[in-house]
Amino acid sequence: MTTEVGLTAVILAVTGDQPRVLTVRQDALPQGPLDPAGDNTLEKALRHWIRAQTGLEVGYVEQLYTFADRYRDPREREGGPRAVAVAYLALVRETKVSSEAHWEGVYRIFPWEDWRQGRPSVMDEIEPALEQWAGSSGARRERASIVFGARWDEERVLERFELLYEAGLVGEAPGATLRPGRTMEADHRRMLATALGRMRGKIKYRPVIFELLPEVFTLLQLQGAVEALAGVRLHKQNFRRLVEGAGLVEGTGSSTATRGRPAELFRFRREVLTERPAPGVARLTRLEKTR
Repeated sequence: MTTEVGLTAVILAVTGDQPRVLTVRQDALPQGPLDPAGDNTLEKALRHWIRAQTGLEVGYVEQLYTFADRYRDPREREGGPRAVAVAYLALVRETKVSSEAHWEGVYRIFPWEDWRQGRPSVMDEIEPALEQWAGSSGARRERASIVFGARWDEERVLERFELLYEAGLVGEAPGATLRPGRTMEADHRRMLATALGRMRGKIKYRPVIFELLPEVFTLLQLQGAVEALAGVRLHKQNFRRLVEGAGLVEGTGSSTATRGRPAELFRFRREVLTERPAPGVARLTRLEKTR
């Protein structure tokens, strides 16, 4: 059996109050094969495929995960090669892309992950379907309670998707009985779930949120970006005290020019990177959740 190695990019942005992901062909992530003879590094090859398929030059990139499950590519069942995908996470500010690419709202793909306005209406379908799937199985009930229960852990994005897949409650699952959210090609929704969970955890201990913001921003914009990724609301005053007290931002001396009350503009304070090992927005998603 031969093996094919491909590269896939999960490219995230936050626009307004919505997390967005860059897709091609409407339901796929940018991807391309690795040329073992011609590609000197995986990252350079990835950037080539992103540029070719979307016209976008990305900055921040990190390796996300290697997806290598048997039969993730249907061709393998017919004697085709084993398909291995090395996925990367890229963070950008949304900009114009080629006509073959499209920015898609992350919560159109994962509608059960956005609790900013309270309990999502899609849970009215998911909860009884999970109840039926669990039946009298204590193990299934416990698992559903852990990932979808009252003690909501925003980082368990992948676990929730995999549970719904196993229960036949997403469109990608064989014989699906429920199809909440937009489906994606192959296992690309699983890749996106992995990336969203990674980001929700990472913003707590690394200043990656600033990769998604303009050079100068208001504290309201910063809070909105964190909330957009975390999928929960935060306490405004506590958020501002924590961000300013942690030395993550510094004032620019300027403010927004609006008809209403002007808001002070801030920038990321890069010196914090050398001052402590984990300069993220720690504990922010635990300040106040709307459940």
